[in-house]
Amino acid sequence: MAELCNPLTLRVYWEDTDAGGVVYYANYLKFFERARTEWLRTLGVQQGSLQAQADCIFVVAEVQLRYLVAARLDDCLTVTVVVTEKGRASLQLVQQAWRGETLLAEGRVRVGCVRASTLKPCRIPDAICRLL
Repeated sequence: MAELCNPLTLRVYWEDTDAGGVVYYANYLKFFERARTEWLRTLGVQQGSLQAQADCIFVVAEVQLRYLVAARLDDCLTVTVVVTEKGRASLQLVQQAWRGETLLAEGRVRVGCVRASTLKPCRIPDAICRLL
């Protein structure tokens, strides 16, 4: 399946942490969202164009996260995306956040394709399916 060609690298800033300088648990969802967006860009898919041209958007339908080691202020993280299952209207992804060789968090994310105008499920456009 399709994997992120160039994993997203990001720095942990104050805004990402709690009072102790540890990444706030919900911010891993933001990191994973950014990585998915950049993964789509590497495939040539711009989400704004997808919405404007095909009336489609991807929405998160389900998330399961496992936290292993805390990330901290100023850490440099690498976030990956791997497609593990492709359906007609949804994708199952595994995402990981790494600090060097240390796995910090791992998530399973199911995204669905919906009509932007109605928010009702629709098929993933054929052009995107071919890229995956």
